[in-house]
Amino acid sequence: MILIDYPDRNTLFTSLANSLADELKAGLSTRDRVSLAVPGGSTPGPVFDALSEADLDWSRVDVLLTDERRVPSDHERSNERLIRARLLQNRAAAANFVRLVPNADDLTAQIEHARPHLPLTVLVLGMGADMHTASLFAGAPQLAAALDPAGPPLMLVDASEGLETRITLTAPALTSARSTHVLITGDDKKTALDQASHETPETAPITLVLGGAQVHWAP
Repeated sequence: MILIDYPDRNTLFTSLANSLADELKAGLSTRDRVSLAVPGGSTPGPVFDALSEADLDWSRVDVLLTDERRVPSDHERSNERLIRARLLQNRAAAANFVRLVPNADDLTAQIEHARPHLPLTVLVLGMGADMHTASLFAGAPQLAAALDPAGPPLMLVDASEGLETRITLTAPALTSARSTHVLITGDDKKTALDQASHETPETAPITLVLGGAQVHWAP
């Protein structure tokens, strides 16, 4: 793990957006298409705003979510809603959005829909104060299966505290990414990151990716 501390959040957001753009450009220089997987939540919004203006061939970029809740796409808790409003704008409006829908009736089709975009070129993850990432939660009944390196790249999982069922990228997709970035802010997340270094993926799912990740933190 490489931990990068920033003096403030604006510096973090701008620097990370530039790094992501540079990695996507580098990927496009050697491949016909590249894939970018990103989280929902409010924290990465400013990163997406800046990244959406990046001067690269967005028509050759496939954008996926790391996870999605079982809510309508225009719901306030929908990650897709955030991505469409904050990332798939400006130059990035030309990107191909690969929708993930948490529907058990077509999970096999969802897996086959995502598979051509793996391994991910660039992966961006967040982390909760409970050390979850994507929708991999400690204590979830599906966690062992989601951590199985031989399992499917996508699964339906139960969230904590009775929240909506999710669809999430799993260990095979998350650990095979060519480049991984973890975005966290605030002292509580820094404390959780420090704790995670003493845990396992079963108790702190974020540790699944930390070994090869750049972690970006600001107060």
